[in-house]
Amino acid sequence: MVFLTSNTQWSASSVADLYRCRWQIEVFFKQIKQTLQLADFLGHNVNAVQWQTGMALLVYVLLRFQAWHSRWVHSFSRLLTLLRSALWQRRRIDELLDSYGTATGCFACMGTPAQSELPGFDIFAVGQPI
Repeated sequence: MVFLTSNTQWSASSVADLYRCRWQIEVFFKQIKQTLQLADFLGHNVNAVQWQTGMALLVYVLLRFQAWHSRWVHSFSRLLTLLRSALWQRRRIDELLDSYGTATGCFACMGTPAQSELPGFDIFAVGQPI
């Protein structure tokens, strides 16, 4: 790789380390924008943007801590999707994350599938006489 810099006092390894650290910051903000949908702001004044950015960072840090605490091995976007789907369910987050991907979890609070047939009509199996 070739790096161009106007700072001749630093060594090449220091410039490369600085670039690597900066790249990690760029990836961090890209991940926040993509996973927490920070690209579209609800308000357009300074206070609204600062409030929404602060809340997004708070949610991000809390979810990262929860992932670390529960030893979550899947991606962060999968964690966010799972918690969004269970947002209105009354369950403990650690129990939800522990039961994810296993058949041993307690799924009593999961809803039953909606009725797929019309009420008053009987469904017959293929080949069954009517």
